[in-house]
Amino acid sequence: MNLTLALITAVAPAPAGGLMAFLAGPQGQLLFYGAIMVAFLYFMILRPQAARAKEHAAKIASIKRGDQVVLSSGVIGKVTRIEDTEVSVEISQNVIVKVVKNMVTEVRTKGEPAANDAKS
Repeated sequence: MNLTLALITAVAPAPAGGLMAFLAGPQGQLLFYGAIMVAFLYFMILRPQAARAKEHAAKIASIKRGDQVVLSSGVIGKVTRIEDTEVSVEISQNVIVKVVKNMVTEVRTKGEPAANDAKS
């Protein structure tokens, strides 16, 4: 009988409280859903945004004279001069505007045609 009593006390459940009780309660569920939301935020929003920002910085760094660029306003022009933070863009014959480099959204090289240039 002593052996049975010793086994029962050895397998007895832990007292109430502690980590397992916290995780099994509503606070633990809230913590679990919070962790899921943080993971979703990171993998679906923050990580792709950082990749796009890195790609945009590489495009801006590769701008050279003669490239065709699209500005954030939708204006298409040809780069005539490059400075540290600004680019001079010819948007029409003898019409040159200075634009901040970060406002360039797309860089098209000299030989690359526009998206809907179809010659028939």
